[in-house]
Amino acid sequence: MGQHIASLYVLPVEWTSTMRPLQDQCEPTPYESVDSLFQTDMGLPLKEVFDEFDPTPIGVASLAQVHIARHRETGKKVAVKLQHPHLAEFCDIDMKMVEVTLGWVKYWFPEFEFTWLGEEMRTNLPKEMDFRLEADNAERTNKDFHSLQTSLYIPETIIATKRVLIMEYIQGRRVDDLKYLADAHIDRNKVALELSRIFNQMVFVNGWFHADPHPGNLLIRLAPTGSRSPFNFEIVLLDHGLYFDLDHTLRVNYAKLWLSLIAPASSATTSDRQKYAELVGNVGPDLYPVFEAALTGRAALQVSVDLDREEEEDSSFCRASSMIEMQPQSKAELDAIRTAVVSTEGLLTSIFDVLRRVPRRVLMVLKLNDLTRSLDYALMTTHSNIRIFLITAKYCTYAVWQDERRCLIDAMQRSHFDFSLLSRYLTGWWNFRREYTKLVIGEIFMDIQAYTIITKAWIKGLWKRGFEGAHHAAAGLAY
Repeated sequence: MGQHIASLYVLPVEWTSTMRPLQDQCEPTPYESVDSLFQTDMGLPLKEVFDEFDPTPIGVASLAQVHIARHRETGKKVAVKLQHPHLAEFCDIDMKMVEVTLGWVKYWFPEFEFTWLGEEMRTNLPKEMDFRLEADNAERTNKDFHSLQTSLYIPETIIATKRVLIMEYIQGRRVDDLKYLADAHIDRNKVALELSRIFNQMVFVNGWFHADPHPGNLLIRLAPTGSRSPFNFEIVLLDHGLYFDLDHTLRVNYAKLWLSLIAPASSATTSDRQKYAELVGNVGPDLYPVFEAALTGRAALQVSVDLDREEEEDSSFCRASSMIEMQPQSKAELDAIRTAVVSTEGLLTSIFDVLRRVPRRVLMVLKLNDLTRSLDYALMTTHSNIRIFLITAKYCTYAVWQDERRCLIDAMQRSHFDFSLLSRYLTGWWNFRREYTKLVIGEIFMDIQAYTIITKAWIKGLWKRGFEGAHHAAAGLAY
């Protein structure tokens, strides 16, 4: 939870900066203790498995820490992930304390229903503590992306036990390290767009997604020789302990919900938004605006709230009627969201009600949305704020068409040949290609706009500080 809070840019910076060390800078376990754990699990001390082993970890998270070593059997430089000793017994105590505490909260304040959080911890934490499951998840994700031209890279697993994971070592930097991106001549806009493509592919096409992609679990490096990446960089995804699947119906309905949010406002669109919100999130019209805001990370759309004339005139920001019409999120909008949560009567209770109603997998998707939005924000991208929504729209359009295509092919196979079904197939294909092409054209125009902004920044930096200033300005750094 602390790692998630660190990634939410809508929260005060004092909160996020305090929680950020939980992503990869927790208190390390001493060398002697991890050596003892390794020997217990592997049957051999560290010095007999590795020719070299750096006792100082390169990263320490809440469940484990990672050391660099040289694997004796393969001669490879490896990353050794070691679970903190005694973690299992302390986690069991923590979970019991959380469950008891949440039970008392529910008893004294029935409107604040948090017991689902304890249930989630009880279900998910044991999965994250078994590194064999993590290795299996990494292998499955690698297969899902094997045939795609993508910048995603999954490190190879060499050995996996419940508490020890030995994997390929990747030299890289945090994906939000703007100085590294500038020095390596990596376009931060392209990085943000590739991150969006990777996680949209997972959710809308594969139906199997990494549920914890905070910046501590993402590295970036220059693409090596033979890389499948279409760009000059690779995005390395780490920590595969927490994955969730989406069943076919839920995945398609979720895609249709996003398409309705992106579509121009109309009575039919509004009806579709509420219809698919109920199918996906188990929320009715009364809670729909809260669910929509949680889904998009923005204030609810104009058609989703009832505003009288006086409220509209006093509003410090303008609500869009669809995701495509949204302007960059202003300080006024952020302040309005924070103020509403604290001061609007009944809103906090409605938020808790939505969290209680939403299926757990959908809740993990909401968490994923928060993390990917925060990455786009941290990378200080120059493209339009709706640019990543076009990527989402492309994957949703593809997912919905694939569902329609599968149903039509199944129907044609059962009926042997039906001209009306063939006509529907061709019409569906044509509609898909038309909408997809519109989105591609929109992407091209927005990318030109983003490049223009970078060029203007480069010229401004050149004027003030010469070529060094131009380079820093174009990379989003101070100059």
